[in-house]
Amino acid sequence: MNIKKILKITIALLFIGFCIHIVYTIIDGRKDEGKSADMAVVLGTTVNTDGTLSERLEKRLECGLKLYQDKRVKKIIVSGGFGKEGFFEGDKMKEYLVGKGVPDSLVIVDNKGNNTTATVANVIRLKDSLHYDSLIVVSQYFHLTRTKMLFKKEGLENVSSASPRYFEYRDFYSLLREFFAYYYDRLF
Repeated sequence: MNIKKILKITIALLFIGFCIHIVYTIIDGRKDEGKSADMAVVLGTTVNTDGTLSERLEKRLECGLKLYQDKRVKKIIVSGGFGKEGFFEGDKMKEYLVGKGVPDSLVIVDNKGNNTTATVANVIRLKDSLHYDSLIVVSQYFHLTRTKMLFKKEGLENVSSASPRYFEYRDFYSLLREFFAYYYDRLF
């Protein structure tokens, strides 16, 4: 076999692997097995410059709120960082949930969840003090496969997920970004 043929086969196999991973990520991220857990972890995203929630963040919180209202979780951890817009995402997320009737004491804020890896590390650090054994991770569908993998990598096996029915054009870019982030986080 010559080098050109080997290169073509390698590229074809890599492309097929990429496509399989993307399809799996979409299916896994859209799947809600209906499980219950001790806690939900809602991952943060943009707070608008006027302090209102971006539509994407509001949809994540609606999903987490529904888990609480349906008695699938007992508490909710909201995790995000300090955005360039000038707000702590976690504080704004808690404000939203408390405004929707979730008792203040049942919403735990992580304002140091500047990225997915930081959120996972922060939530794992809270495990002993919050006494949880299971989580439902809430984020956009494309983000959930990697987030669950990171929790499992840290030894928490009982992790499921739920995502809002919310789609944007930027999801195509996000799927591509998550592909590379998944394998980076898996290896390092």
